Amino acid sequence: MPELGYQTASLPGWAGMAAESNETNPDLVWPKSNDTYERMCREDPQVMSVMRAVTLPVQETEWRLDATGVRDEVAQQIATDLGLAIVGKEPTAPLRTKGRFSFEEFLRLALLELRYGHSIFEQVYSIDAFGRTHLDKLAWRPPRTISEFEVARDGGLVAVKQFGAGLAAPVSGRSNFVRVPTADVRIPVDRLVVFVNEREGGNWVGTSMLRPAYKMWLLKDRTLRVQALAAERNGLGLPVYTSAAPPDNASYEDKLAWLDAEIERGLGIAKGARAGDAAGASLPNGAGLALVGVKGNLPDLDKQIRYYDEQIARIALANFLNLGGDNSTGSYALGDTFESFFTKSLNALARHIATTVNQHVIEDLVDKNWGTQEPAPRIVPPKIGAEHPATAEAIRALLESGAIRWNPALEAHLRALYGLPVMDATATAPRQPEEAA
Repeated sequence: MPELGYQTASLPGWAGMAAESNETNPDLVWPKSNDTYERMCREDPQVMSVMRAVTLPVQETEWRLDATGVRDEVAQQIATDLGLAIVGKEPTAPLRTKGRFSFEEFLRLALLELRYGHSIFEQVYSIDAFGRTHLDKLAWRPPRTISEFEVARDGGLVAVKQFGAGLAAPVSGRSNFVRVPTADVRIPVDRLVVFVNEREGGNWVGTSMLRPAYKMWLLKDRTLRVQALAAERNGLGLPVYTSAAPPDNASYEDKLAWLDAEIERGLGIAKGARAGDAAGASLPNGAGLALVGVKGNLPDLDKQIRYYDEQIARIALANFLNLGGDNSTGSYALGDTFESFFTKSLNALARHIATTVNQHVIEDLVDKNWGTQEPAPRIVPPKIGAEHPATAEAIRALLESGAIRWNPALEAHLRALYGLPVMDATATAPRQPEEAA
């Protein structure tokens, strides 16, 4: 049954992608949005704190491969190429790490989809002496280098184009070089691994996690500028010079000239007023110099800034970031509730990353070596903020009740969980719990 409807009918290019994203703010229309979101992260500590609160726990967890139902040969090559351990097996460290694929660095760059809305990688393979295909690297393609997304009618991605890098050509009669533009680089979808945040239809630009925070960030930035200006103007007071009375026996014209000269001299004294060991001012009889402060109350800008920070933290369900400190709001008893929602969102993000890696990295590598019918291992991120940690007492109770049985896979898991050394295969095997009993 062929597909009759469509997801996208836009023209290719920037205008088409802008129409697909349905963005009305000119500062947030792709590709200008890349600069805006990068500026938000670089300039605002609250925005960067929220981003790190989301990404660092996902990076910190130990990702592994589940090889259930997979041949050992297949599981071992995938684990070696990705640099990951297999669940239930003792991890083996590679002989060298320089020049090898780094899953930690790849994961850090993949999570940039939260900032820009998308993060794109190109698969790079090599063939060994036995004709086996190996993953050399997943080369990141920065968002600022993307010139076009080619999208099919059904919303599927066809290819991605990058701006031509350009070639350095010498200038005739001169020692410097100029960059000669080159054609765009087209990367087909079968060579791509694309992470998109909250994709809808043919919008492969995605939606940045910072999009709802843009208004709060902009208002906070303006409020901070006003606060800094208010402190600069009113923090030390305004020097005000009061002129002395003109001579009584002077004519009207002489009085005007005398006052003009006195005002001019007083303005110079007020502008030059400084604090210091040698600071001072000489005034004629009857004149005065005072530091005048603001009369009345200034607006409480701290309250507005705290409100904007709270709204920025809410975009990632990270309300607990606003707890603590002299200016905090909310009850500390809400911390556990906030953390529960936050950890659930992190687990959903980890599953999203794992799904893309399974479909477009692991399965592609298995297809190239063993065909499309070969079972492929699956990457499984550990659950963040597990509600029932595997304590020693809990494991003992499960063993004694017969709910689980002791086996090498369980021992390898517990050793990794508690940071114990890997079991030495040459050592004498310990007695099983049943034998010890």
